[in-house]
Amino acid sequence: MDRNADAPWSKFDPETYVDNNYRTPLDVDVLIVRLMRDHFGRCFSGGIPDSVRGVDVGAGANLYPALSMLPWCHKVLLLEYAPPNVAYLERQLAPGGYDAAWDAFWEVLAEAPAYAAVEPRERFGEIVRVERANLFDLDGRRRWDIGTMFFVADSMSEYPEEFEAGVRNFMSSLNDGAPFAAAFMKESVGYRVGEHRFPAFRVNEARVRESLEPLAGELEIHDLHHMVRPGHEGMLLALGRRDTGIAAP
Repeated sequence: MDRNADAPWSKFDPETYVDNNYRTPLDVDVLIVRLMRDHFGRCFSGGIPDSVRGVDVGAGANLYPALSMLPWCHKVLLLEYAPPNVAYLERQLAPGGYDAAWDAFWEVLAEAPAYAAVEPRERFGEIVRVERANLFDLDGRRRWDIGTMFFVADSMSEYPEEFEAGVRNFMSSLNDGAPFAAAFMKESVGYRVGEHRFPAFRVNEARVRESLEPLAGELEIHDLHHMVRPGHEGMLLALGRRDTGIAAP
């Protein structure tokens, strides 16, 4: 069994990952983007508080979680550990704007008026920043008002305690009532990017619910029966809010 520290993160190939997963939008990602868009829209339907700070934990080579937070946030931080992914994210902040591959996902978001009112490349460049950080090093201090974590806690280790720590550290970083979206590969046995294999911890809906419920309110879990590669049984999307007044264990 491989722990997170055993995986070849310095050799992760973000361009191959984008080509395999996002260059041509998959139906399941379009569905996820719609569900997440509508969830965040409901959460902010009463108005947007001042100085909303967002975070995408383990951003990797995936911009659509960050794009989903653009209308609501004053600042968005992309936390990522793998050096090649950090470099990829920093390139997306270059003056020319992010890669055209992400335009199709913005088109789905922009079906909602709050998103249609935003010029995404300009706003992305203005409010998004990248920081190299390890999910395990988050200190439990609540600091963000909206958060996403996509295919991270379940896709970095084969050890259950590291999966649980990943979920707990993400949720513990959110302020009371913060809307969140978290996605997981269902029953994944690991995955390859280019020439390198990366570990995964097998989860199902019950395991995700058990991990999130102590810290989440208004929790809904969507079991999406889409297969995108061999070695998994679908995807799970968890939507909710950080529960008010519950301390992290």
